[in-house]
Amino acid sequence: MPSDPLPREAIVDIRRATTVRELLAAGHLYDAPPREEWAARFLAADGHVLLIAYVDGVPAGFVTGIEMLHPDKGTEMCLYELAVDDPFRRRGIGRALTLALVAVARERGCYDLWVGVEGDNEAALATYRSAGAGDDGGFTMLTWEFGGGAAQ
Repeated sequence: MPSDPLPREAIVDIRRATTVRELLAAGHLYDAPPREEWAARFLAADGHVLLIAYVDGVPAGFVTGIEMLHPDKGTEMCLYELAVDDPFRRRGIGRALTLALVAVARERGCYDLWVGVEGDNEAALATYRSAGAGDDGGFTMLTWEFGGGAAQ
């Protein structure tokens, strides 16, 4: 595969997923096989966005965004996950998906969009920076695990 960035409008078609069928057809891009019931809940939830990048009609990548409403700030969007299939990496698809989500967040009136990135994930950092993101300082994520998720 070429390593040059692809012109988005010529080769990559980015569309918002609106059906369970679309989410399931992109299942090879997720960390674990998607479940129909979870896909339906995701699509039904207010403020959830999933954009899929297609190359020659094949899902090549996706990005998810989730809106969060604060009583004192309004609505912000979290870039929850970005994935590009191995054969399509380093071709500008991750950047194009990120920019498409930024545009959706702006259209929806969000005051910002943020993403958490591990400090050693150079590919993700380069992608987000190339799409205009700036470093907001140190970030530590703490989690409570309840044994759910993909194992259910």
